[in-house]
Parts: sequence; structure tokens; C-alpha cells
Amino acid sequence: MSTFSIRSFADIIEEALQNISFPAKDAPALFAPVKYTLESGGKRIRPILVLATFEALSGKNPAEAVPQALGIELFHNFTLLHDDVMDHAELRRGRPTVHKRWNTNVAILSGDAMLTLANMYMADCDSTRLPQIMRCFNETAIKVYEGQQLDMEFETRSDVSVSQYIKMIELKTSVLLAGACMIGAIMANASQKQAEAMYDYGLNLGLAFQLRDDWLDTYGDPAIFGKCIGGDILNRKKTWLLTTAISEARDETLSIISEDLEDDILIEQVTDLYNRLDIPARCLRQIDNYSGAAVKALEKVEMNPEAMEFFKNLALEASSRSR
Repeated sequence: MSTFSIRSFADIIEEALQNISFPAKDAPALFAPVKYTLESGGKRIRPILVLATFEALSGKNPAEAVPQALGIELFHNFTLLHDDVMDHAELRRGRPTVHKRWNTNVAILSGDAMLTLANMYMADCDSTRLPQIMRCFNETAIKVYEGQQLDMEFETRSDVSVSQYIKMIELKTSVLLAGACMIGAIMANASQKQAEAMYDYGLNLGLAFQLRDDWLDTYGDPAIFGKCIGGDILNRKKTWLLTTAISEARDETLSIISEDLEDDILIEQVTDLYNRLDIPARCLRQIDNYSGAAVKALEKVEMNPEAMEFFKNLALEASSRSR
């Protein structure tokens, strides 16, 4: 049994990832980018949610849900690999992206292989739970794709509302955390009420995490955050901050971001606009609202005090983390 800590669950995940047996013997190069991607690290929050939810609701060894945790992590990394191709991104977690280290064809094909592996691991459960697990997994995957489609459409639009942005990040980011919790609950044979409550927990947790990312990109400490501040502004990326500014000061916001300004001047002018509109403080309040909603969802779930404290702390961390 785990001791209900991020580290204990993460250790289980890392060991399982290192022990993945890749099936292709005739074309080993197919999986070199997969290994490269998985070795790049990450928070592992999604597979951790699978294991933690399973143990909290079943009282059993979390190792029983490791295949599904691996499936979630493989799927998440598959989406990142393909996203990098679509975004023409050159770096991921401080290393060259797969399409930059190899090429685009390699990135697409290895991503496909990663998705298939995710399905194989997800299906590694007893027959009584298999239909429900795969239905949840596939419905979650479709929602993630819908979110990515909206994200691509938003790149060329100047009329994206705050509510549309929230829906996009719910689909692209939050539903995978929610799905991870739901899959852990299904593996634990939890009641529908408890499974749905954990889904709501994961959904609100994901929204809090994403809005915190939005806030940190402009107002975080670069020494702690791990990357330069203002990247979203330079890329004119639709975030909660920018969509709010557009909705409340459309002409001024669009005028600033349409100008050909030096990077530091653009960041300064947009940040000044955000400050005048009180956007950073309002964003923090919205993050706290989602974090609080995640904690409230736990009221419908029966689990031991240690597990309850783990999930509450995770939600609170989402609203206060600095990286």
C-alpha cells in the first residue's frame, strides 16, 4: 500500500514506465521517440490521479491499477507529441521535440504507436470492467481532440469569449484529469455517485491548474517557474487573461497585440493593461473558485482521512503553486 503522497505514487509510475516492454522487434526505431518522450519527465499528475483514486475508493494496492495509469500517461504524451508537430514547437521540457530531433513523419508515426500502446494498457483489466473503462477512455479522448480543434481555431480569431476559452481548456486539459479520476473509480468498483464526484473533482482541478499556468506565464517568478515570463503574450496566445482583456477593452487590446513591437515593450504594455483591468487578481480568484469546487466535490466521496487530505491538498496546491 502507498502512504498517499505524490512521491509514493510517482515512484510507482516511474518504475512502471521504465519497465514497459515495447512490442516491435522488427522496427525498434519506431519506439525510440516513445522512450525519449517518456524519459523527459513531467508532473505525472494524471496517472497519479488514477492510482490515488483507485486506492482511496478500494483500499487495495494501487499496483492493481498501474496498467490504466500507464495508459493515461501514454495517451497524454501522445497528445503532446502531436501537438508539438501542429504548433511547430521546438522544445518540450527543455529538450528538442521529437519532430525536431527526428522529423515530422517520425513524430506522427511514433505518436500513433504511443496511442495504440495506451489502448493496450487501458484494456488490461478484467472483463467485467473492460467495457466501462474503454468507454470512459475513448469518450475522454474524443473530448481532448475537440479541445485541440478549438484551440487551433482560436489562434486566428479575435472574438473568443472567456466562456469559450474555459470550454476549450475544459476539453483540452481538464477532461483528461477528470477521466483519470473516473477510470480509477471504475477500477475500484466505486458507485456511480462516487465516480461522478471524482470526475467533477478532476475537472475542476484541471481548470485550476490551467488558469494557474495562464497566470504564472505573465506573473510568475522565472527563476522558479522554469521559463521566461511573457511567452503567452509574445505568441498572442488566447488565455484567460487575454480573452478577458479583449472582452472588456477590445479596441485597446487588439491595437496593442497587432502592433509590431519589441518583445519587452509588448510584454510591458499588455501587462500594464492587465493590471489596469485588475485581471491578475481576478484570475487568482477564479483559480480559487475552481480549487474550492474540486474540494467541495469530495464531500460526496467516502474515503479515509489520509486519502481525503491528499486530494484536498492537491486542489489547494493547484491554486498556489509557483511552477
